[in-house]
Formats: sequence, C-alpha cells, structure tokens
Amino acid sequence: MTYAIPVSKPFLAARELEYVSEAVTTGWISSQGPFVPRFEQAFAAYHGSAFGVACSSGTAALTLALRALNVGPGDEVIVPEFTMVASAWAVTYTGATPVFVDCGDDLNIDVRRIEEKITPRTRVIMPVHIYGRRCAMDAIMDIAYEYNLRVVEDSAEAHGVRPVGDIACFSLFANKIITSGEGGICLTGDAHLAAQMAHLRGMAFSKEHNFLHKKVAYNFRMTNMQAGVALAQTENLNEILARRAKVESYYDAGLAGIDAITLLPRRDVLWMYDLLVQRRDDLREHLARHGIETRLFFKPMSRQPMYLDPAWPGLNAHRFAEQGLYLPTYTDLTQSDQDTIIARVREFYS
Repeated sequence: MTYAIPVSKPFLAARELEYVSEAVTTGWISSQGPFVPRFEQAFAAYHGSAFGVACSSGTAALTLALRALNVGPGDEVIVPEFTMVASAWAVTYTGATPVFVDCGDDLNIDVRRIEEKITPRTRVIMPVHIYGRRCAMDAIMDIAYEYNLRVVEDSAEAHGVRPVGDIACFSLFANKIITSGEGGICLTGDAHLAAQMAHLRGMAFSKEHNFLHKKVAYNFRMTNMQAGVALAQTENLNEILARRAKVESYYDAGLAGIDAITLLPRRDVLWMYDLLVQRRDDLREHLARHGIETRLFFKPMSRQPMYLDPAWPGLNAHRFAEQGLYLPTYTDLTQSDQDTIIARVREFYS
C-alpha cells in the first residue's frame, strides 16, 4: 500500500549527491576510498569518540564489537527483552548466549534487574537506547565495573547520544536518524578494539595481503559511495536533530489530554515517536484508511521462535508490545502533515 504520509523516509538535503558523484567520477566506488575514513573521523568526533569503524550494517557493527571483545561460545551477553531482534542475533552469531532482561516504563532495559541475570559466564552488557531514549548508563557502567564486564551500546536508534561504554554501534539504515542507505559504524576510545574491528570487517587479511587468513572474519566493509552519503548526513546532523526535536514537541502538544493514549517519556534524540494506545489495531486501520502509515513496536525476544520462552506473559515488554505503535517520524515531516495525523487520531478516539 502507498501512503500519503509514510512512517519514515530519509532526509537527503546536504551534499549527498555531490559526494556520491565524486566517488563515481573518480572511480573510488568500493571500500577503498577517501570518504570512508572521512566519515569515520567526522562521526567519531561528533560523538566525542577517538575512533570510528564503518561497516555494512548496524547488525554487522554489533557483531564486530562482540568479536573484538573475544565473545564466543560458552559466554553470555545481557540483552534487553524489548529490542529489535538484531541485538540478540549479533550475540548468537558469535556462538554466545543472549540472556534477556525485561524493560522498565521507558522501554529501556530495567537496570534493577540486570544483576540477577549475571552469572560467571557473563561477559558483556548490551544496553539498547530504544527509540532514541538514552539508557541509565551511569548505573549500567557501575554494574559493569563491579562485575568486571564490558559494555557494548546498541545505539542504532540514537545518533547524537554520546557513548560511554567500551563500544557503541550505530545503524545507518534508510529509516534511521541519518543514513547511508545500508550501513553501520562502531565507535570506541580504545585503539586496540578499533584496530580489531577494522581487521575483522575486512576479512582479516595479513599485512602482506597474501591470502593467508589466521582467523574467521567477515566482509562487512562500507563502500566509498555509502560513506559519501553518510559523511554528508553527519555534516548535517545538528540540523537533523533540531528538526526532529520540533516534530517530537509538536506531537506532544497535539496529542496531550487524550485518555486513551499514554505519552511516553521524552527522548534524548527522536528516532520514532512511540506511544501506547488503546484499541491499537483499530486505530492503525483507521489511520491507514486515511493514508497514514504506522508501525508496531518490536516483538519481545522471548516471543521470537529462536528464543521462545513460555514464561513471557508476566513481562513488561509483552504488555507494551501489545499496546505500542509509532507514528510517522522523519526530519522533513511538516506541521501540516502532523496536524492531519493528530486530527485523525483525535477523530478516532472521539
């Protein structure tokens, strides 16, 4: 179905075309090109990190981060129950076991429940900044320090949030705050970890490049063309975040006072405007009939076939997943379109 107001779309309003054209005309279209290190440096600097390692997706970024930390079979990684499945899959790809922790009222991992899931096999805590809300990182870092654990932040939805863990992993998919079409990037302050991730993303070639590979690695490289788009987006990130903050504020004001809607806590950066609603499926059908696309919340991990847990009914994550949706959210969403969305929501509940 084609929607008059889609749930998301990229904002390509800076030098994206110029940089891609330069990559094409110079012939630097693969991963060997100047835009890759320029993007890595710019994105890392924006977030106050020393090193950036660009790669092919957010999932690849998480996998590289865990591999660089030597996570593997027999290890456990603490992962939120409420997240996109890629967070857990990255753990599974390494041969380790994801151990799930329920969410709190802000949809982020409930820090109070992390310690009860830690075992002698636990190696990493992976907080996810859900829909752009920063997790309680001070408390998480305290737990990591106490138990000698590493922290990998899943920042796929949180461009602009400064990382404090060992590694932060961002997605650059087309619906994210900034994009390269497909892509991801890892940020770290540790030169050794950065070098390991760069080595692993490029098939772990030796310095001699003699096709002798001493470890299993990946082809997770980002192309120079993608990096050109990502660089232009990074150069425009302040404007993008400011415009999205206005979208959030306008929704907050327009949807206030509707008894059937629970507005969730403000976001540190706006990826998607999420909320809890009554009669969710009927509301979605109503909005769809008027050309307005919506999207459901993530399905909790214990409802995914590969992680199925019969104990799921008592978890917050499942209750929120049954009530939640997000409204159209993108950088150039107009107030006129938001007025239409808000009016249709109010019409449904009237």
